[in-house]
Amino acid sequence: MNRRQFLTAASALALNESLQASSASAASPDSSDFITAAYYFGNFHIDPRNEKAHGPQWTEWNLVRAAMPRFPGHHQPKVPLWGYADESDPRVFEHKIASAHANHLSALIFDWYWYNDGPFLNGALDRGFLGAANNRDLKFALMWANHDWYDIHPAKLTAPPSLQFPGAITRATFDTISDRFLQLFQHPSYLTIDGAPYFSIYELYRFISGLGGVRQAADALNALRAKAKAVGLPGVHVNAVTWGVQILPGQSEVSNLPELLERLEIDSTTSYVWIHHTRFADANITEYSDIRSQYESYRDKAAAQFSRPYFPNVTVGWDSTPRTCQTDNFRRAAYPYTSVVVNNTPQAFEEALVSAKRFAATQLPQGKRLITINSWNEWTEGSYLEPDREHGTAYLGAISKVFSTS
Repeated sequence: MNRRQFLTAASALALNESLQASSASAASPDSSDFITAAYYFGNFHIDPRNEKAHGPQWTEWNLVRAAMPRFPGHHQPKVPLWGYADESDPRVFEHKIASAHANHLSALIFDWYWYNDGPFLNGALDRGFLGAANNRDLKFALMWANHDWYDIHPAKLTAPPSLQFPGAITRATFDTISDRFLQLFQHPSYLTIDGAPYFSIYELYRFISGLGGVRQAADALNALRAKAKAVGLPGVHVNAVTWGVQILPGQSEVSNLPELLERLEIDSTTSYVWIHHTRFADANITEYSDIRSQYESYRDKAAAQFSRPYFPNVTVGWDSTPRTCQTDNFRRAAYPYTSVVVNNTPQAFEEALVSAKRFAATQLPQGKRLITINSWNEWTEGSYLEPDREHGTAYLGAISKVFSTS
């Protein structure tokens, strides 16, 4: 082969490899196209409401420490590798941010609480994350956790839990918290979709109930969008957690869920945890693969059902027994006396991430390929990415493995 033939052949080979690479890229988007966002539950720092209810210095770490095996073969307690740290300490949160960033997690979505009588559990965000020197390395967003707060810390088997803080709020309260939303939306690390801050609502029906109806709720959301535009933002990307997409008993303002979402101008939907869409086995344990299969059946229909983008969810596991009264004999009943998910190994979690990535790549456009993860630290529900003494950093490593390559 002469030099010209060699160069021609080499050029053809390079062109063929380029075309193959382009084809592969189209079929399997680069991992930078995806937003991986883990929910963050901020009940692991001292809060005045908790101290009033449970005594000085109480945090939910108390329940994690006290957890015991509830039936043969049950593995408790779960012991955090990083210790029982105060999440409101900026130095503690700097370590969390560094670990999340190093393992290709894009954002934390904080479970954000504010009732008619004021805020709750916001020290993790306000002092911990926002006080961390490296908070530009990780995005954050809000999921307004507007559910009723019951005393299940711990829950008695036969006594119904007492309602501590009602989740439904008035329009005056919503206007007050909207001002706080706007402050957070303008933070350089706030997560945006198409430039608009991502704002998720946990229970739409409770929001509607507190505001007095669908029209009033729509007016409140439009007021929030107008406030955002007034400070130079393109609006607000309003997301609904589908656990909270319900019609109120006797509600006749809308005839179906897509109509409700349309009336409220909801931009997207997602899930908080697989358990919301699945059924446990009739036993003390349920296989992770079974729960995953049930959830993915729901996931694959959700976008069409709600007529707007659905962001897939991946759940690490499930074991809510730390919230049960440890001196009660365990039997399956209402939450938190539920079946425990088993065989949720780091490998099984990784496979679920691959499935969610594939769904996002095929069902969502670029810029909107968001995957929610339950969760960073739901220790008392057995669904956490934070390292423990059993698996170390393996769950974080799974995220890194799946999303560090195309």
